Parts: sequence; structure tokens; C-alpha cells
Amino acid sequence: MELTPLVSVIITFLNEERFLAQSVESVLAQTYKNWELILVDDGSTDSSVALAKQYAAQHPGKIFYYEHPGHSNQGLSASRNAGIAASRGSLVAFLDADDIWLPEKMVQQVGLHLKYPDAGLIAEGSVHWYNWNERQKENCIVPVGVPGNQLYPPQALTVLLYPLKNAATPGPCSWMLTRAAIDRVGGFESSFRGNLQLYEDQAFLCKVYLNEYVYIANTCNNWYRQRDGSIMKSVKDDGKYDVVRQHFLGWMKAYLQQKGIHNTEIDKLVDKALFPYQHPQLHFIMYQLPKKVWNGVKRVTPVRVKDALQKLTGGA
Repeated sequence: MELTPLVSVIITFLNEERFLAQSVESVLAQTYKNWELILVDDGSTDSSVALAKQYAAQHPGKIFYYEHPGHSNQGLSASRNAGIAASRGSLVAFLDADDIWLPEKMVQQVGLHLKYPDAGLIAEGSVHWYNWNERQKENCIVPVGVPGNQLYPPQALTVLLYPLKNAATPGPCSWMLTRAAIDRVGGFESSFRGNLQLYEDQAFLCKVYLNEYVYIANTCNNWYRQRDGSIMKSVKDDGKYDVVRQHFLGWMKAYLQQKGIHNTEIDKLVDKALFPYQHPQLHFIMYQLPKKVWNGVKRVTPVRVKDALQKLTGGA
């Protein structure tokens, strides 16, 4: 890899007139200068389109504007894929249109790609950014849920991180990938549209984790804006989270079979995650009912008896 590879930065947006400029400005402020910025509109109806075109006009050859045919809405994954198709860089990074990077983000991750050329993905933790709007609420750093400054072989992170385990997985704004790795895994899954977009990044990461070396850094140069209107909140408010999660797990099981990936630990974790959806009554009897009974016993049992029961049951 050349010492100053071109980094293609992809920002997809849909009606983000409030925040798009801040995201673009954070790219312009990068200390690493060999980059191009691809702005992909996903059918916006507000002034964000005019804003994106203005940036492209002000920075010709550096910032580019794209949209789907007919100014249509095709979903986040299809928009990311459109940006990838238009990109020229050997490295590709993603920034959501309401988030920002700190100035050292690109230069640090390019350096890591040069140091670890086998890594298809470099990723880091994120700052969950609350005080942009809630001044009294502190921001918090959410590190990736595995030891950092370490290179992980294919399939290792699949069994360590969300969505098969509870440990935090890196968000899209923390990634920098080689274009070759994106091409090898086939890009993003365009079928994850609508509510299914909740798992569109997880479907892509699933493919990367299974097939590529991944370096997890201890740095944290991206700020993930926390706000109302997120897809996570809307899906949960609509009571659709379990439907979306079950769809993703079914897709993952089919992907493993399609690619002939046989890993006993991964298979067990996928089957365990699918069990509540495929066998809801048995899951209730085996896991939920005992908890309900135990909680009921604790509510009506004297303190001394509770202590004795907890010792007998290992402190459950």
C-alpha cells in the first residue's frame, strides 16, 4: 500500500439539513489530506440536497454529489453501495450525516492500515454524544467490547461481540476498510430496508468478521450523536425489534450455509439466539417462567429465608 493512499469518505443522507454541514466540515478539518468525499442523497426533500451540491461546487475534484435515479429513496445500504461504486480510493470510510470525526481520525487509521496490511477493517470505539443538545448530560465513551490495539483473525469477533454476544460492536463512523475487503464480502445487503435498516450495519459487519482480519484500536475519534428519531427508537417504539432481529438471525444462518462456513461455536450461538423465536413456548417454560417464579418467591419470603435460598442456589 502506498504511504498516502486515497481515502474515499462516504456520507449518505436523507433529510439531514440540520446536521450535514457539521459532518462535512469535520471531514474538511482532517489532518490527513489525501481524501475524497462522496455525498449520496437517498431521496431527500429538504434543503440538504442544495447544501450537498453547494459543497461539491465549492470543492471540485474533492467533494462529489450523487443521488439515485429519479431522486428515489432506496435505503441506507443501497446508498452506501452507490457511494462505494463511485469511489476511487483504496481505503473507504463511512460517516453518518449527523455525526462528526475528530481531526486525527483519518491519519491515525491510515497509519494502522499501513502497519497492519492484512486488516480488512480498522475500527475503534465511539463517543456517545449527548451534550450537543442536552447540556446537562455528559457524553460517554463506548469502547469496542474486546481488548484493543489487537488484530483479530476471521471469525474471532463473531463469537465475541454483538449481535451474538452483548459486548459492544464498533459503529459505522468508526470504520475504515480496504476497498478490496469490501469487494470480497460483496458490500452492504440492500435487502435490509425500512425497519430492517436497524441491522444493515450488522449484516455487513457479520460478513467482514467472518471473512477478514480486523484491527480494533483503542482510539476514539468519532462522535455518535444521540437524538430522538433514531431507527432504534422508532423500531422499539413500534414493537418491531424482535421481528427485525429474527430476520437478521435468519439471514445470518442462511449466509453461513450459503458460504459453507462451518464453525461449531458460531452455529451454537446463532441457534441459541433464534431459539426464543422458533420455540417461544418452550423458551418461556425453560427460561422466563423460572425467573418469574423466583421473583415471586423473593417478594413474599422473609429476608432470612431469602438469604438461605440464595446460598443454596448460588446467589441467583
